[in-house]
Amino acid sequence: MKKLLTATALVALTAPAAFAEAHGGYTFALVPKAMNNPFFDLARDGCYKAQEELEDVTCEYIGPGEHTELEQIQIVQDLITKGVDGIAVAPSNAPAMAKALEDAAEAGIPVMTWDSDLLPEDAELRTTYVGTFNYDIGRHLAELVQARHPDGGTICLQTGGAAAANHNERLLGAREQLAGMELGDPPGEPLTGQGGWTEISGCPLITNDDGNVAVQGMTDILAANPDLTAFLSTGAFTQWFDNAYRNAVEPYQEEMANGDLTIVVADTLPMQIAQTKDGLGNGLVGQRPFEMGYKAMYILKDIAEGNEVEDPIYTGLDVCNNDNIDTCVN
Repeated sequence: MKKLLTATALVALTAPAAFAEAHGGYTFALVPKAMNNPFFDLARDGCYKAQEELEDVTCEYIGPGEHTELEQIQIVQDLITKGVDGIAVAPSNAPAMAKALEDAAEAGIPVMTWDSDLLPEDAELRTTYVGTFNYDIGRHLAELVQARHPDGGTICLQTGGAAAANHNERLLGAREQLAGMELGDPPGEPLTGQGGWTEISGCPLITNDDGNVAVQGMTDILAANPDLTAFLSTGAFTQWFDNAYRNAVEPYQEEMANGDLTIVVADTLPMQIAQTKDGLGNGLVGQRPFEMGYKAMYILKDIAEGNEVEDPIYTGLDVCNNDNIDTCVN
């Protein structure tokens, strides 16, 4: 549905529009959670593609070198001080980022979120969200697990930042799908037998989007729980480092092939597709980060020029398993 601009948003239009008119173009910032992340590299590429198409738009792609919540907040504060014409941010810590974005509203800078949104109580600080319906990532990952283990079992969930709204929504989606019931607000409570599923001790694993932490955590859990039924990760960090991931799961390849163990992971990056084709994973639920970065530039231009935009704007998902891995990504 179209979203009418709020009074705050209307005030935010005047300064960027006037700046663009005086300086011959807009500068819009695309702020990821981390710049050492192949998922966000694709969003960057989409942002630059939009820049090529929009003669009056410059994409400024800037974020923390590694996943650091405080650094991301500082970068956004610096962008506000600099006076960019619009900010698209993927908040690592939703409540903390909301406080920083109050300054953007006062400075008259349009804001949108992508990949990860603010909490509902802070939604008025941004005009729209573009990205994934994150609850459905968790739900589809859980469906992949249920298809292989209809009678339930034990499971370990792995996630990103504890305060990242997108990962908490994915956890809730996975838990509610497995439990077959509503479990309250994100991330939901750990499962203790609902729907036949029990989360093991030591999980969920918090990675802070660190690939090394993710692989080590999975390695330790698999070694300590030889009868584990399923391992579900809400982010691609589990599989970013191809050699490390392959070394970690190759000892369990037979169990994955015969249905004793299932490993499913969010996203469909190239190395993840290859791993699944090689039988080193059982399912992926992929987002479309290129489209997020690409659309963000067009959306910010619409906001800056006073046009109505939809809220939210979902970019869709690709659901893959061992049978359709060659054709599942659009």
